[in-house]
Amino acid sequence: MFNPSREQVRQFFCESWRKHRERLILEGAEATAADLIAEHPEYHALLENPQAAIELEFSPEGGQMNPFLHLSLHLAVAEQIGIDQPRGIKAAYFVLRRKMDVHDAEHTVMECLGETLWRSQREGKPMDGDAYLDCVLRKAGS
Repeated sequence: MFNPSREQVRQFFCESWRKHRERLILEGAEATAADLIAEHPEYHALLENPQAAIELEFSPEGGQMNPFLHLSLHLAVAEQIGIDQPRGIKAAYFVLRRKMDVHDAEHTVMECLGETLWRSQREGKPMDGDAYLDCVLRKAGS
């Protein structure tokens, strides 16, 4: 299982954005990452300064959303929908899509993913894919 360091994650997003801006060939997940970054102009200046991006701390106490966590959750959701894992997430996502635009639907799924991961960590148990899917379906009104 791929388990990148904090620095590697940050470098990946900065490099994906740099390659996108310079119109270089994007490989693998870089293309998806660049598309996600394009949807978040509030992160562009940060990602264009890799040194600062790698060093900055983002704390909930400071009222700061970690842009790398946010983009990573977007990337995870895109991958899950692409491979329908957990099974049914793709269909649940498209139920949401009938009610909202792409970005809002992704944020809704991300909210459920975050809740499910938090619960898993708090309880010391594996992630509950069924609870995750149920959350998405509840938010879709199904």
